[in-house]
Amino acid sequence: MTATPARASAETSPSSGPSPSAGPRNAGRLAAVQALYQIDVTGAVPSEVIKDFLTGRTGGVLMTEDPDTAQESLHAAEEIDSETFIGLVRTVETRGEDVDGMVKGALSAEWPWERLETTLRAILRAGVAELLTRTDIPAKVTVSEFIDIGHAFYAGSEPRMVNAVLDKVARALGRLEPRT
Repeated sequence: MTATPARASAETSPSSGPSPSAGPRNAGRLAAVQALYQIDVTGAVPSEVIKDFLTGRTGGVLMTEDPDTAQESLHAAEEIDSETFIGLVRTVETRGEDVDGMVKGALSAEWPWERLETTLRAILRAGVAELLTRTDIPAKVTVSEFIDIGHAFYAGSEPRMVNAVLDKVARALGRLEPRT
């Protein structure tokens, strides 16, 4: 899947595309979401998808759409942080049942698992994978970055749902203080 965001992420402005300051780690997160989408839709072998991304046969280009004019623009994807990318995809591959269980456990009645689109499922899986494995990254940063990815693909309530699910998972993992 080539990213076809409905809106630009927080590291982009809606009409200007990716900013020069967009970091490789965030590019790695987005590439992981794209790879997880591809794996889910096609049944592709994760190691082959990872290899295709890292050798440039997949990914490398982002398509953004200005929400005001519906004008699409192509942008070269930034160099991805391969450690982030591979780590997220591999975590979902090896701990998929745990990851999916955490997502399912954090969903509200309005957003049952069966309602989740493939892209939304990929965003949540990658976010949970980062919360599980990257304790060096503050949970608030992880949640915020995946909300931004949600905004890149959705203009509706989906980013708020990403926030709610990842926040709940982070609290369950002890990565954020419980709400009082």
